[in-house]
Amino acid sequence: MGILILFFGLFLLAGWAVALGWFGYASSVLWRVRTQPWVRTDGHPYARLLLPTPAYLRFDKALAVAVLLADLWLLSGIVLFGTEGIFTEDWMGYPGMMDPAGQGYQAEAVDTLRTTAWWSASVAVLGRCWTTAFVQLTVLPLSALWVGSFDTYYN
Repeated sequence: MGILILFFGLFLLAGWAVALGWFGYASSVLWRVRTQPWVRTDGHPYARLLLPTPAYLRFDKALAVAVLLADLWLLSGIVLFGTEGIFTEDWMGYPGMMDPAGQGYQAEAVDTLRTTAWWSASVAVLGRCWTTAFVQLTVLPLSALWVGSFDTYYN
């Protein structure tokens, strides 16, 4: 079980750097395609609005990977910090001391994941980044269900 905790700890540290690096890559994609058309010029007005151009689609895919990495970083942080007396030994081995201040940790973590999903997906929809919105509405709510299924000493 110590290897599992070490894995989540290393993933948390490395995930921050990788997510920031990929956001930098998404920014460079945005910079490279800035001169290309972002909205289609032919077809029905709704189709022009909803169907992105190939340049915008490349940016959307790069941004989707960046937010996926950021979501995994957030999830690994929640799991790592939850091992300090929150989650039971059925899942993580002996958890150490029980911290009474951690009684609401699991509910707060689930709420954080769900709130992050809705806000980030809403921003992605406003920016017409359909792939990014799909990733946010898929990964984070499923992560919230997974974290909510953990047995704790308090439930």
